[in-house]
Amino acid sequence: MTRPPFDPFSPADIDLVSAQLGRPARNVVGIAARCVCGAPTVVATAPRLADGTPFPTLYYLCHPAATAAISSLEATQVMNEYNDLLAEDDDMRAAYQAAHESFLFDREQLGTVPEIAGISSGGMPSRVKCLHALAAHSLAAGPGVNPIGDLALARAAWSPTVCVCLDYAAVAATGGTVTE
Repeated sequence: MTRPPFDPFSPADIDLVSAQLGRPARNVVGIAARCVCGAPTVVATAPRLADGTPFPTLYYLCHPAATAAISSLEATQVMNEYNDLLAEDDDMRAAYQAAHESFLFDREQLGTVPEIAGISSGGMPSRVKCLHALAAHSLAAGPGVNPIGDLALARAAWSPTVCVCLDYAAVAATGGTVTE
């Protein structure tokens, strides 16, 4: 396991992420995944925010089309199906546990935060709670690391291999928010 360091980021990347989110990006330590056009898709966030708050969600999905697709998928109650899969399939449960450990390893490379020791995100390792976090982990780590994130991405109405980015620079320049 040697994923971090992440892609470096520029002020333009932070402006793009802020436009994608519709609010200022905070505590970004790197770009963990990019669209095929180069725009940020997943940011890596510090495990402790500037105000001292522990922040367990290392991988944060910022691409509006990806976020919308995963939100639509969550609305179908697919998380119940994935929780049942975890309960019934020993191999899936073991792979999800390994994803949890991989996530913790990655975050520890950025610093130790005792308040969130052993806590990853998305419900790992025992349940599926947030597909956004799990898909972000899959995009950052690559296929085969987070099996539930991989399943969500395979089912989502968005693909990391097809650019559907807006002109985020224009959106940022007008102070607007992104909607797709």
